[in-house]
Amino acid sequence: MYLTKNRKEEVFKEHGKSEKDSGSAEAQIALYTIRINHLTNHLKENKKDFNTERSLVKMVGKRKSLLTYLKNKDIERYRSIIKKLSIRK
Repeated sequence: MYLTKNRKEEVFKEHGKSEKDSGSAEAQIALYTIRINHLTNHLKENKKDFNTERSLVKMVGKRKSLLTYLKNKDIERYRSIIKKLSIRK
């Protein structure tokens, strides 16, 4: 699988407070970004996989709501995570 336990811990350590911090908004946004990129590459090869396309749209919506929450809560944290992950505004 593309997202192993070790890979998740690396993401949480890089974007969260520690490697066990899966609850912070930055860590969740980073994890959603990795999953979104993986599904996007999958859909480039499998254009008729509509279930995956639906899942991708739902994940993008969840990430967007997390980004909106972070933007309203702390604009500096929002700007830094956008810059780190190179997400469009």
